[in-house]
Amino acid sequence: MEACIMNDPLTVGPDLTSTVIGNAQGMYLALSHDPAKFTAIFYADFGFTTGRFNGSSFSLFSRYPPTDFVPSPGTIREMAIVGGRGAFRMAKGFALLRATSSNATTGNASLEFNVTLYHY
Repeated sequence: MEACIMNDPLTVGPDLTSTVIGNAQGMYLALSHDPAKFTAIFYADFGFTTGRFNGSSFSLFSRYPPTDFVPSPGTIREMAIVGGRGAFRMAKGFALLRATSSNATTGNASLEFNVTLYHY
């Protein structure tokens, strides 16, 4: 089993010069090293530090599909939104994850999340 943590900027767009609006912190746990049986559990908290949602966050917690961990650009995966705080209190919904770039050698990727959530 392998664990990896992330503490990355949350930006408006995929460019390195894109406006930072918060941070994405989380982790994934790889449950198998065998590529044929790969699966992982992925958790991330998307916290906003500026603008209308400053101080609020929503949380994604989902099983990661049993394919290569670093997705090919253009591949879309669906993951579950399970909660939030502040403006996103009691959030639920889904996120469509798409890699905008990836490097299989380093494991680095730039990911786009298109999120639909319901909250109170």
